[in-house]
Amino acid sequence: MWLCAVLAALLGLFLLRRWHRERQTVPRLSEKHVLITGCDSGFGALLARQLDERGLRVLAACLTESGAAQLRAAASERLQTVLLDVTCSESVAHVTAWVHERVGDRGLWGLVNNAGIAIPTAPNEWLSKEDFVKVLNVNLVGLVEVTLSLLPLVRRARGRVVNVASVMGRVSFFGGGYCISKYGVEAFSDSLRLEMRNFGVKVSVIEPGYFKTMITNLENLEKCFCACWEKAPAEIKASYGESYFRDFVATLKVLQKGYNSNLSLVTNCMEHALTSLHPRTRYSVGWDAKLLYLPLSYMPSALSDALFTMFYPKSVG
Repeated sequence: MWLCAVLAALLGLFLLRRWHRERQTVPRLSEKHVLITGCDSGFGALLARQLDERGLRVLAACLTESGAAQLRAAASERLQTVLLDVTCSESVAHVTAWVHERVGDRGLWGLVNNAGIAIPTAPNEWLSKEDFVKVLNVNLVGLVEVTLSLLPLVRRARGRVVNVASVMGRVSFFGGGYCISKYGVEAFSDSLRLEMRNFGVKVSVIEPGYFKTMITNLENLEKCFCACWEKAPAEIKASYGESYFRDFVATLKVLQKGYNSNLSLVTNCMEHALTSLHPRTRYSVGWDAKLLYLPLSYMPSALSDALFTMFYPKSVG
C-alpha cells in the first residue's frame, strides 16, 4: 500500500513540475517573426490569426492570392503574406529571400511547416506512381526543402521548427502518399531535432487526429475515390468489385461524422510549441489521437490489423 502511495506522490510531483515548466513563456514575443506555410485555410489560417493576436510578427505563406487577401482582411497590419508553392524550388528560394529581408540579423524565430494535401488517396492498387509523388512532393519533399532553406535563419534566432505530421504518421490504414509522407515527417523531425540541439533550436511535431479541414473534406475525398475507381483497369475492378467501391465510400461517410471541428485544439499546441520556454517534442491532438491511434501504435501489428480490418469492405476475389 505504501508503495502505491509513494508512486502516486512521485507521479503528482512529476506532473506538477511539467505543468510549471510548460507555463513559462519565451520573453519579447512581439519582436519575434514566425513563418507559417499553408495559410489559405484550416490550421494555418487560424494559427496565423491566433499568433497575430498574441502580438507576434506573422509571415503567412499562402498558395493563392485569394487566400492571402482573405487572411490579411482578418488580421492586423503586422501580419504579412507571401505566395508560396512548396513544390517549386524557385518559389521556396523567393520566399527565403523575402523572409531574410524582413527578419535581418535577428533571424527567424519560428517555422511552422503546415502545408499539406491528402488527395489522391484510394487503395494503393488503384493509384499510379504519379498519384503518390503528387502528395509526397507537398507533404514531405516540399517540407524538407522549405526547412533546409530557412534553417540558417532559424539557427541565427535559436528558434523553433514545428512540423505538422499526423496520427497517420503513427499508424497507417489507407493507401496513397499521405500516410507515407507523415511517417517521413516524423523521421525527418527526429533527425533534425538531434542535429539542432547544439544550436539551441527546438523541433516539435504536431500529430492531429481527424479534424474537419479541407484535407478531410468528404466531398473532395469522395470525388477523388470515384475518379480513381473509374480509371482503374478492368482487372482491378473485377477483383475488388462494385460492392467494395460502394462500401468504401459509405465507410468514409460514417467516419466523417466523428471528425473534430474545434481546430483551436491543434493551433493551441502549435502556439505552445512556439511560445513556451520548454515546448514538448510531440503533441498528439484530439480524443481519437490520444485514446485510439497513439495507443494502437504501440500495440502488436496483429491487433491493430484486426481492428482496422473490421472497417474494411470485402473484395470479390
